[in-house]
Amino acid sequence: MNGIHGGDIYRNRVRLDFSVNVNPLGTPDVMKTALKAALKLCGSYPDMEAEKLKKAVGGMLCVPEEYLLFGNGASELLMAVVHGVRPRRTMIPTPSFYGYEYAAKAADSEIVYFPLKEQTGFLPGEDLLDALTEDVDLLFLANPNNPTGRLPEKAYLCRLLDVCRQNKIVAVLDECFIEFCEEGRSMLSELENYENLVIVRAFTKIFAIPGVRLGYLLCSDPTLLNRIKRQLPEWNLSVFAQAAGSVCGECRDFLGKTAAYVRAERKFLAERFAKMGLRVFPGDANFLLVCSRKNLYEELLRQEILIRDCENYRGLSKGFYRIAVKSGQDNEALIKAMEQI
Repeated sequence: MNGIHGGDIYRNRVRLDFSVNVNPLGTPDVMKTALKAALKLCGSYPDMEAEKLKKAVGGMLCVPEEYLLFGNGASELLMAVVHGVRPRRTMIPTPSFYGYEYAAKAADSEIVYFPLKEQTGFLPGEDLLDALTEDVDLLFLANPNNPTGRLPEKAYLCRLLDVCRQNKIVAVLDECFIEFCEEGRSMLSELENYENLVIVRAFTKIFAIPGVRLGYLLCSDPTLLNRIKRQLPEWNLSVFAQAAGSVCGECRDFLGKTAAYVRAERKFLAERFAKMGLRVFPGDANFLLVCSRKNLYEELLRQEILIRDCENYRGLSKGFYRIAVKSGQDNEALIKAMEQI
């Protein structure tokens, strides 16, 4: 297995892709219509201020527009954060998304890897708070985590942010999968209480538009936000990205429907995986982390089904796999294929 991400449909023969975690309900019709309408704008430069997009997202989230900054996917924003903050030391709990490490290395930051415990389901605990000392400048933490899907309690995250503020640590919370979770543990409501908090999100997963590339971050500190903004290129948002994002306010019902659908299908998959003898880690997002003695990656790929082999995640080892929650029909097909292995 090569690469650091899932979704390599270009070098594999794939009929079902469970390696990427996009919305099983697909792209909302209103966004498809907006993307088609944007074709007529291809002869013009995009709006550098993304005014319409900013207004739409601010309204959807009920946050001040001046807290928002947009990027060509969350990955561009992660890179902008580390170049804007210029941390000497960056802490990354593991296992977690490789993009944090990739961005920190690009800014020549020393990385401190903090191992999360398998016996606690990879949830961060008191030991992480103790490790956040004054010699750490930047923390990356996913809420919920990827690939484990775990969602920390909001009270815990507030304590973590208190420790970070006390020690002058910028805390980046990655909430790219938060809309799939029903518990309502987003830290958006805490933005004004913590000037050291940066929240990163994306349209990629929840609206199933990874090819469009649209992400955004939120921060209440104008100085920090401006330092990050200066790291982004001009016209980094295409007319297609801005068009798709500008209709997000019309998708509120779609978000609620998605969370309920994912919960039901995640429960179905978890129960069937457990019956097959797989170790299933509890999760709150639109994917599950499982462990198996079988080489599921290779065996399923022979049936043209792609899952995420997690062997190359720091903190995990051979036998760990991340499997997306997809449509009921696709999930049934996956179960049938796994029963043959």
